[in-house]
Amino acid sequence: MILLKNGYFISEENDLIKSDFLINDGKILNMEIGIECDEAEVYDLAGAFVSPGLVDVHVHLREPGYERKETIETGTLAAAKGGFTTIAAMANTIPVPDSVEHVTYINDLLDKSAKVRVFPYAAITIGERGEEIVDVETLANMNILGFSDDGRGIQEAGVMYQAMKRAKAVNKPIVAHCEDDSLLFGGYLHDGEYAKENGHKGILSVSESAQIARDIMLAQATGVHYHICHISTKESVELVRFAKQQGIYVTAEVSPHHLLLCDMDIKNDDTNYKMNPPLRSERDRLACVEGLLDGTIDVIATDHAPHHEDEKARNLYEAPFGIVGLETAFPLMYTHFVKTGIMTLNQLVNCMSRKPADIFNLPYGKLEVGAIADLTIIDLEKEMKIDPQHFVSKGKNTPFTGYCVSGWPVMTLVDGKIVYQAMNL
Repeated sequence: MILLKNGYFISEENDLIKSDFLINDGKILNMEIGIECDEAEVYDLAGAFVSPGLVDVHVHLREPGYERKETIETGTLAAAKGGFTTIAAMANTIPVPDSVEHVTYINDLLDKSAKVRVFPYAAITIGERGEEIVDVETLANMNILGFSDDGRGIQEAGVMYQAMKRAKAVNKPIVAHCEDDSLLFGGYLHDGEYAKENGHKGILSVSESAQIARDIMLAQATGVHYHICHISTKESVELVRFAKQQGIYVTAEVSPHHLLLCDMDIKNDDTNYKMNPPLRSERDRLACVEGLLDGTIDVIATDHAPHHEDEKARNLYEAPFGIVGLETAFPLMYTHFVKTGIMTLNQLVNCMSRKPADIFNLPYGKLEVGAIADLTIIDLEKEMKIDPQHFVSKGKNTPFTGYCVSGWPVMTLVDGKIVYQAMNL
């Protein structure tokens, strides 16, 4: 048994309510002021904020195949340190989780090494090549969250249509990286001011929104739950808003970097600002913020994408896409959105815990008696500068180095067990 004393949780009315929390056998046994229990291990939270465990539906753990960048152990340690209790691992690994054998292998690795709860995605197509659809019906029963070829958009409409029909039949979502390869033209940064001023090839916004438009119509035709990864453009947000107005089963995620940065924030061709989708215009950033606030965009997801420092040391053209995000997502969002009054603390908790659990039909993201004891304890007053040398992730590739932020997780519990604890708690 664990007894957390003198904490606070947030109500739906955004009021902070003081409470103790008694945890036993992986569940929240009691929530009220003044709990006493001689058998419990007691932790004085000293006024820290207690959130339902954070949920990230878009993470690259790299293992198997790319252990030089990240491993399941280091990636899930980073998740625990960032307050995430449940994460979803993307399918671009070696081998790709595109068969019973490969999904079994990856699940075995997760069972052995994961420090938090991990649901893998199965690929949509064999080898993520966008051609032959996987055995959707069999893989749907293998503890996967859904089907995704993340990193690669499905180029053929007919392939996506058939995949959606089959995913709908087994009640699993299609989770899509939306990018029309025929509209890339060799681009590697957003086709905006920074690229033009500095002689770089741009990625057109329409390469994302055109495929989203196609897929929304396919989702309407099939009835599948269609989830859009890392949305980044104004037009994409408008399309999702339209789809929801039409009653189409579409959900969307946005990453902290697309809410906080635009292409003109790139400094000196620093490859830590290179990700896919790229940092878009300020107009696009504001549209993403508006979409998150009005519910068009459902959740915040990190798209945690670690790379080895040697890879990011290349020039902008050659360096790989991606930044890390698990260890900094909550403090960045809390500092720049909650403390500034753009959104409430309750809204942030909803976007990073309750809603991702709800839209993927997971029994987490709840803070109530009887709920699974996935908890994130956050010191809202703790202020520190982001220093990648203190990351537990192998990846140090972040554009937020030196940002002074507050709201740092200090303890994380999964199924009532402490998986991360700050030294000073």
